[in-house]
Amino acid sequence: MPKLKTRSGAKKRFHVKKSGQVKFAKAYGKHLFTHAKSQKLKREHRGTGHLRDMDAKKVRLELFPYGAN
Repeated sequence: MPKLKTRSGAKKRFHVKKSGQVKFAKAYGKHLFTHAKSQKLKREHRGTGHLRDMDAKKVRLELFPYGAN
């Protein structure tokens, strides 16, 4: 049986921690800072976050067939 490939898009976007949590970068924080965004929106979308358990399980199983990182 052939080897399964890791999804290269997922490899660049997710990081699986030792605890099993999946870390990701938040969206909507790369441009349009001078207008069109409130301070609250800019603050909430800063940095990284963790996926919920059901989504993290899906990422670990489907996108990283042999384990992540």
